[in-house]
Parts: sequence; C-alpha cells; structure tokens
Amino acid sequence: MTKPPPILSLRQVRKTYGQIEVLHGIDLDIHPGEVVALLGENGAGKSTLSNVISGTVPPTSGDMKWLGADYAPASPREAMDAGVGMIHQELKLLPQLSIAENIFVGRYLMKAGRIDRRAMEDRAQAGLKRLGLDIPPSRLVEGLSTANQQLIEIAKALTLNARLLILDEPTAALGGEETQLLFRQIERLKAEGVGIIYISHRLEEIRQIADRIVVMRDGAKVQEFDRGDVPVRTIVEAMVGRSLERMFPEIPAPADSVTLEVEGLTSPEDRFRNISFSVKRGEVFGIAGLMGAGRTELVRALTGADPIHRGTVRLNGRDITPRSPIDAIRNGMVLVPEDRKLQGVVLDHSIAENIGYANLPELAANGWITQRKLHAFADDFIRKFGVKGHGRQNAGELSGGNQQKVVLAKWLARKPQVVVLDEPTRGIDVGARSSIYELIMDLARNGVSVIVVSSDLEEVLGVSNRIMVMAQGNQAGILDRKDANDVSVMELATL
Repeated sequence: MTKPPPILSLRQVRKTYGQIEVLHGIDLDIHPGEVVALLGENGAGKSTLSNVISGTVPPTSGDMKWLGADYAPASPREAMDAGVGMIHQELKLLPQLSIAENIFVGRYLMKAGRIDRRAMEDRAQAGLKRLGLDIPPSRLVEGLSTANQQLIEIAKALTLNARLLILDEPTAALGGEETQLLFRQIERLKAEGVGIIYISHRLEEIRQIADRIVVMRDGAKVQEFDRGDVPVRTIVEAMVGRSLERMFPEIPAPADSVTLEVEGLTSPEDRFRNISFSVKRGEVFGIAGLMGAGRTELVRALTGADPIHRGTVRLNGRDITPRSPIDAIRNGMVLVPEDRKLQGVVLDHSIAENIGYANLPELAANGWITQRKLHAFADDFIRKFGVKGHGRQNAGELSGGNQQKVVLAKWLARKPQVVVLDEPTRGIDVGARSSIYELIMDLARNGVSVIVVSSDLEEVLGVSNRIMVMAQGNQAGILDRKDANDVSVMELATL
C-alpha cells in the first residue's frame, strides 16, 4: 500500500555549536497518520532534532519541507502556527488556571475588548472531546491526574490544528492504565491523519505504539526499522552500538542480619496503611504497584519527608522513626527522590556545590569551606560515579542520567546504611541505566540495604532480591525473587 506524501521531510539537516557538530546530516520523513519512535541514548541528538523541527533552534544547514513547501520556523510560535506541536516531558500547565485558560494562554480569544471565555471554553471542549476527555473546560488544572494533564497539553496543540505532534517521554510519569489511555488517544489522532514523533526510553511500549523506529547515536541517524515490533535487545544494541549480553547485572545474595525494620507504618491521609517489612544487610528490596498505590508516599514517610501517623522504623534494632529528613539522614538513611530536577539537584548550581550540600559536616569541620577542598572532595566522587561533567559545571547542563549520578554521589559520600531509590532510572537512557544498576549492586555488595521503587516492572524484577507489592495503599504481599514475575506481581497489584 502506497504511503501518502510526507507532511515533514528533512534532508541532510545539521546543527553545529561553535566547532562541534551535534547533528550529522539527518534525513527523516514523517507521514500523516503514523507514529515514528525516535530512540537513542541521552546525548544522541533526539532533543536537538526535536528542537530544530519545533522551531526552538535553527539548523546550521540542510533542507526542511512542510506539506511540500520550504519550512524554516524562526520560533516555536511559527512552528505551531504551521501545525507542529511539541509536548515536553515536564508539563507546563498553570495549576491555578482553568483548562480552557491553559489551552489558550498567551492567545486568549477576545470579543469587544474582553476575553471571550465562552468561545474559549467551546473550542477547548471540542479539543477535549476529540481526545475522549469528559472534563468541563472551566475546571482548574490543579488536582487533575498526570495523564489528563498530558492530554490537555495535546488538546492545546490540537486547537492550533496541529498536523504533527512531537511527544517527549509522554509516559515517564504515567502508570500502566494511564499509559493505555494515552495510547488510545494516539490511535484516534492517527486515524485523523496526525503524524506523531514519539520519544521514549520505555522500549517495551514502542512495540505497542510505533509504526516505524528511527535510532540515533552520537548525533547521527544510525538505523531505521520499518515496523514497531522489533525486539528490545535489537533496539538497544542499535542505540549503544554494541552487543548486550545481559540487561541487568548479577544480584548478590544478602546477609542474614536485618538492617531495617518497618512495623505498622500508616500515613495521616490514609495514602498507605499498616505497612510492615524488613530489609537485610546487602539486600535490594523492590517496591512495586500501580500508580496511586502509595509507593512514593511510603518511602517519603520512611525517610522523614512526609509525616507518619503511626508505626515504627528501626535501624539495627534501634527506633529511629524519623520526624524530618534530617532525622533519617543523621541515622544513616537517605532518599534519592523520583523528581531529580525539582528535589534532587539544584540545577543552576555547580556539580561540586550539589555534592557538597549533602556533606557540609565533613567539608566544614572547622566552620569554613574552601573552594579547593570542595572541588577536591567533589572530583573524587565525580570520578568514582562516572559523572560526565566537571565540578564547576552547572548540574542543569547534565543529561538525566548524569544528574541522577550526582544525586547518588552526594548521598553515598555520607556512607549511609540504607539507600532508598524512588524511580531511579525514570527518563534515563539504556546505557546510563546499566551504570545505575551496577551502582545499586555495588552498594549491595558493600553491605548497604537498598530499597528500589519503580513503575518499570521489568526493572523492579531485574534488580530485586525480594519485592513488596502495594495496591491502593495496602501491602498486598512480598515475593521472593524465585516467585516474582510479571504475572505474580500484577495479580497482587490489582487486588
């Protein structure tokens, strides 16, 4: 069956910053009604290419055509006016405004010198209906689920009559049910002839959603598959440029002694209730469950970030039930949070400063911190954790994987006894994931107890000695590694 003409064509598109070329002659066609998965490790050039297409940055050379005509948007607004919409991983909605106001922000419809709210709400309602969303456009965005906010971002682009959508990690913060909801709406858009560029690190979902796969590496397009149901291993090997013997490292056996005991932990808002478990020395203890199961709320309370209504936390037999994060940190328990950009690193401060902030007692033993001492201390951990950056570089300039390594470095410098990792590889490419997994296993081999919370079922199965499954705030069960698989976990998660 002959494909219709492409809505977007790129030929030999290059982008150079100074003497460094970051895109090397990219050729790409996007046809109406198809999903093209754009894959590659962090730094492969996916974001730069997306920014070129969406008008954020201009190409240095090459030709782009949109609907057969020359295409050279000078700004994202020009790209949107042409029909190209980009939905970023970090949602940009304003929670205190209504859905309609968010959809039309910066371009409010006017009538007789006043904002025409009725017209905005009517057009917003049409966009929401197109995506199958039965939500009043007058409702505030605050309190809506992440999945619905994601769909509102898409509705915002559709009100501009977008013919091409670029979705950057659209499921990074979604659970299984929310992801399937998004996929159903993507199928609707395909049927209407909308082309979609789909960027994701969740390779298993590519098989469900993609019609074609384009793989980038080091700024170049290295491989293209004319179907979406390509084995994950084949895609990964194309992304990293080498054969992968195993996705996950060998898991060490834990000691017999127990480091952490949790008994009857319950939150004040009933987000989780009566949770009890123990973690052995050198054990990787996974926590699985669907979105809303209470996983993040549990580990935040466990590490003092959120209040505990009742229950006890013991470390080496001693009651350390934390009332604040500093309580947990001083007792040897640290949390690597799920949102590294908002809670893990200070983006506009240097790598050295970020590592130093968690280690002030050691760096300022006499009340003073010198730049020389700070950078010597940080450089040691930058090398140890393989951070691709230097101490004076801002953390915001790093890839997601390297930012995560900085968060790990700053806490592990304190030599904790328990490390809690909430979504440790969210939004991180396969190559960086493998190094994070190796760090987790190194911790376990050195006797550290590790708790891993993950929405990626393959990940939690691949790194854990045991897995606790949560369902609707309850502890549904704890599975030994030999008994844990995707079926047994999901059976408990849906109780």
